[in-house]
Amino acid sequence: MKSLLRRRIGVPAVALAVAGAFSALPAAHSAAAAPPAEFTPVTATYGASHGASVVKGRFLSYNDFHGAIDPPSGSGAVVNASGTSTPAGGVEYLATYLKKLRAEAKAADRETLTVGAGDLIGATPLVSAAFHDEPTIELMNTVGLQVSSVGNHEFDEGVDELIRIQRGGCHPVDGCQDGDGFKGAKFSYLAANTIDNKTGLPILPPVEIKLVKGVPVGFIGLTLEGTAGIVNPAGIKNVHFTNEVETANKWSNLLKLFGVKAQVLLLHQGGAQGSATPTPGVSDCAGFSGPVVDIVKGLNPEIGVVVSGHTHRFYSCKLPNKASGETVVTSAGSNGQLITDIDYSLDRRTGKFTEITAKNVIVENGVADGNGGWKKDASGVYLKNPDTVDAAAKKVADKYRTAVAPIANRLVGAVTGDITRTGNAAGESPLGDVIADAQLAYTKSSGAVVALMNPGGIRADLDADQSSGGEAYGQVTYGEAFTVQPFNNLVVTQTLTGAQLKNVLEQQFAGYSGQTSTKILQVSAGLTYTWSASAALGSKISNLSLNGTPIDPAADYLVTTNDFLANGGDGFGILAQGTGRVTAPGFDIDALTALLGTGTIPPGPADRITTIP
Repeated sequence: MKSLLRRRIGVPAVALAVAGAFSALPAAHSAAAAPPAEFTPVTATYGASHGASVVKGRFLSYNDFHGAIDPPSGSGAVVNASGTSTPAGGVEYLATYLKKLRAEAKAADRETLTVGAGDLIGATPLVSAAFHDEPTIELMNTVGLQVSSVGNHEFDEGVDELIRIQRGGCHPVDGCQDGDGFKGAKFSYLAANTIDNKTGLPILPPVEIKLVKGVPVGFIGLTLEGTAGIVNPAGIKNVHFTNEVETANKWSNLLKLFGVKAQVLLLHQGGAQGSATPTPGVSDCAGFSGPVVDIVKGLNPEIGVVVSGHTHRFYSCKLPNKASGETVVTSAGSNGQLITDIDYSLDRRTGKFTEITAKNVIVENGVADGNGGWKKDASGVYLKNPDTVDAAAKKVADKYRTAVAPIANRLVGAVTGDITRTGNAAGESPLGDVIADAQLAYTKSSGAVVALMNPGGIRADLDADQSSGGEAYGQVTYGEAFTVQPFNNLVVTQTLTGAQLKNVLEQQFAGYSGQTSTKILQVSAGLTYTWSASAALGSKISNLSLNGTPIDPAADYLVTTNDFLANGGDGFGILAQGTGRVTAPGFDIDALTALLGTGTIPPGPADRITTIP
């Protein structure tokens, strides 16, 4: 099993059984029940059909699955919406809900297509990551996914690895670890705006056409234009990413030329509902904002649906498009906890959408307590409902769970309580402190004095009550630690001058030296500074000190980061200017587990960074 830990290289009677499972699903989501307010769908109408018959269909969509084969745990175990918390997720339950919604569609004479909006893989828990995300792809095949856009995390192991994921074949270094080969994705990955620098063509198909009762529906797949700034540069050096609006309309126009007038954009970019009290429902569009708003403003009106992602938020919206018409825009949150149910009608003669209705459905996995809540075990963990498990998906998932269990359930340390990745007003988090401290401790023998960690690389909290391997409260398994840091980044130390170190911290703020969004780096113990929200770009950082001594602009400092940052990832191009790079043995997860093994670790103080107006 040692190969499971190796660096992931980035190079080129059934009806009765199904009916029984559906009958165990909560009545609140049956077709006959009136939906709660939060499930009220958004509807866009485009006029009556032109004297021709109407074709009815259904899209089922989800996004940002991130290899969430197991039901999410800890604070992520529930979907919080409209003031309620509902335990949700897990691939066995996702499969069941997809089958249920398809059966409902068939009963309504609707043909179903199942689609995704990227980040199906990448930043995944160990049960998927240990096998280069082949388990997730096999399970997406099992649950019936048909087409998806790529997302930025599809590029975590590089372009060549993404091509292997699509086409199949054993991993070039680790081979086929499960012993039964890898046939690749049965569904199509679309990558219209990921362009090969040599050929000038997309690395994967840009579009796909599906026939719905003889009427063509076209799908265009895009990742966000800014993908290059948030993935490891080493894996994407031979491609570039083009503008979302220009690319979508280019392929939309081509589809129109071929008579495809009903179009869907699968877009790995999104937005978010505004904060509200109570929390918005899963299908609301309250106070909506984000990059997808301006993208939709520029889209051809033939694109009637945008299935979006990336922001990990849930919503169903109607937004204005290029022709001032309405485009339906949806997102199903993340981790397979929601499915977006999009019903639509097509005019058979014109081939255009006449009506689109969308709502989100929660993939419930809990056992109702009869009082409006959910049953928990003695330790407060939500019980899972065995009656709504899909047997086929469980069989595949269990194969990989069994294979990875000896590694995943190994105890690596303990924590005093929950350690969260939620940042304070200054952007610093208790877990960020712990990870930065871990990387500094891991490289102190090389002379490192400072460690910096990107917040986007911290993918989950360390929950003291999580017990994935049956361990006691506070104990942490390797699998739990890996879920926090799932990228297998290298840990590197390099020399920066004090002036460069300050400049790196200035580059945390959008608009400075090419930075596109504000990202507050997490810092190791001893490094302190203040940043001002109102100060000019390039002059926001003050009182920068190490162990109480002001940083000398002319002095050299050995600074540790992961290689993603050191290569200029997340927009920190200044870090790529460091010299004398030394790579520590192992990976960033090894640094974290080494620290966890030194004793019972408390949350970091989150007091190293301060902010002023």
